[in-house]
Amino acid sequence: MAATPAARRPRRPRPAARLRAALRRGGPSALAWAGVLGYVTVFVLAMVHTTYDTWGALLVAPALMAIGTPVLARVAAANPERGVFKLLMVAMAAKLACAFPRYLMAFVLYGGAADAKMYDQKGSELARYLTTADFSTGLHYDLGMKVAGTGFVIIVTGVVYAVTGPTLVGGFLVFSWLGFWGLLFFWRALQIAFPEADSRRYAKLVFFLPSLLFWPSSIGKDAWMMFCLGLTTYGVARLLDRRFGAFACIALGSLGTAMVRPHVTVLAGAGLSVAYLLRQRPRQVSALGPLRTVLTAAVLAAGVMLMLQQVSTFFGTSGTGGDAVNQVLSETSRRTSQGDSVINAAAADEPAPGFSLNPVKLPMSVVSVLFRPFPFEASNVQNLIQSVECFALLVMFVRAWPQLARVPRLFVQRSYVAFSVVYTLLFCWAFSTINNMGILSRERVQVLPLVLVLLAVPRPAADRPVRRRRRPPGRARPGPLGAAGPGPEPPVAVGAPDPSRTQGGSTS
Repeated sequence: MAATPAARRPRRPRPAARLRAALRRGGPSALAWAGVLGYVTVFVLAMVHTTYDTWGALLVAPALMAIGTPVLARVAAANPERGVFKLLMVAMAAKLACAFPRYLMAFVLYGGAADAKMYDQKGSELARYLTTADFSTGLHYDLGMKVAGTGFVIIVTGVVYAVTGPTLVGGFLVFSWLGFWGLLFFWRALQIAFPEADSRRYAKLVFFLPSLLFWPSSIGKDAWMMFCLGLTTYGVARLLDRRFGAFACIALGSLGTAMVRPHVTVLAGAGLSVAYLLRQRPRQVSALGPLRTVLTAAVLAAGVMLMLQQVSTFFGTSGTGGDAVNQVLSETSRRTSQGDSVINAAAADEPAPGFSLNPVKLPMSVVSVLFRPFPFEASNVQNLIQSVECFALLVMFVRAWPQLARVPRLFVQRSYVAFSVVYTLLFCWAFSTINNMGILSRERVQVLPLVLVLLAVPRPAADRPVRRRRRPPGRARPGPLGAAGPGPEPPVAVGAPDPSRTQGGSTS
C-alpha cells in the first residue's frame, strides 16, 4: 500500500497579493496622509514664492469647509432623501473651486480691469483701520462715497479682510462661499413651500448650473446679492408655509439687497405681495387670523413703499412714478450700450438704443434676458460659452412643456410658484433694457434660481413612467412540458369569508 501523503501546509500568499491586501486595508489612511503631505508642501512653497494675497487662500479654504461641513450635515440629517450630504458637500467644494477661474478671468484675462480690484484695495484700507482703530472714541472712517451700492460692498469686504487678513484670492473664496449659502437657501425654500416639486432635479440645476457656479464667485455685488436673495426667498417660503422666523429672514435679506440693488428688492417685494394674496387659507381659522392677515399685508405694503423710496434715492430721481422709472431705465440702457458685446446698437443720431415697456413685448423680453446670447451672436469665447448654456437651458424648457402647462393652475394652488413667476416676469421686464451681453450674463444670475423652479414642476401622473415589478425568481411561467408555477387564485364568491382569515377575524 502507498504511504499516506503528509498534510500539506497552507500556501503563503504571493508578495504581490500581500501588497494589494495591505493597500486595501490602509488605502484610505495612506491617501489622507498623502493629501496632507501634498497640502503642506504646496503651502510652504506658496509662502516662499508668493504673497499673502495668494497663499492666504490656503488657510481660508479649509476654514470655510470646516465651518460649512457640520451645518450641511445637520441639513442633510433632516432631509429624507438619500445621498443629500454627499451632494451638498460636492456642491460646496465646486462653488469654492470656481473662485479660482473667476479670479483668473478678472486678473489674468482682463488684467485687473474688474470691480474686484477696487473692492480689494479699499477693503484692505478699511480692514487696517478696523484692526488698529480705538473704538472707544467712536468710529470715524470716510469711504469717499455713499454707503448704498458700491460703498456697502467695500464695507463687507473690509469686514471680511479684518477676519481673514487682506488676501485677494481668499476674499474670492469667502464671497463664493456666501453665494453657495444663497443657493442652499433657494433649495430649502423649494422644499418648504413646494414639497411636491422634484427637489432632486432642482438641486442638481441650482448647485451646478455653470452661471450660478461661476459669476457669484468674486468679490463684488453678485455673490452678496445671491446670498441675500436666497435668504429673502427662504423667508418667503417660511411665511407662505406659516413657519416661525419668516419675517426675520425677509427683513434681513431685503435689507441686504436694498443696500446694494434696491430695485431688485422691489421686484421681490412685488412677487411676495402677489404670493401672499394667493396663499391658501387654513381650514381652521383662529379669531386673530383676519387681524394677522391685515397686519401682514400692511407691513408688506409699507415695505414696498420704503423700497420704492430707496430706489428713487439710489438712482437720484424725483418721485416714484412712471417718469422716474423711464428715467432709470433710459440711463441703464445708455450705460450698457458700450463695448464689444452690445446687443442692440444705437442709431447714429441716438445716444442710446430705444426700448419699449409695452406688455405685449414681454415674451420677447423674457427670451432676451433668459436665453441670450444666441450662438450666432457670440463675439468672443466668453460669449460663446455662455450661449451654449443658454441654448441648453432653452432646450430643457422646450422638453419640459408638459410640466410648464401646469404652471397656470399651480400659480393659484401653490403661491410659491406665483412668487417665482411674478419675480421672473418683472425681472425680465426691467432688465431687458441692458444692451451688453456680458453684463446681462452676470446680472441674470439673480433670477435663474427662481426660473429653475419651473423646471422642477412635477410631471402629470399620466405621463410618469410606470415601473414594472420584476417577477420573483421562484415563480416560473408554464413551460412546454406542462411544468408551471402557481397559477392565479380561484375567484371568491361575493360575501364568502376570506380564506386567509379565521372565523374570528384574526389572521392565521
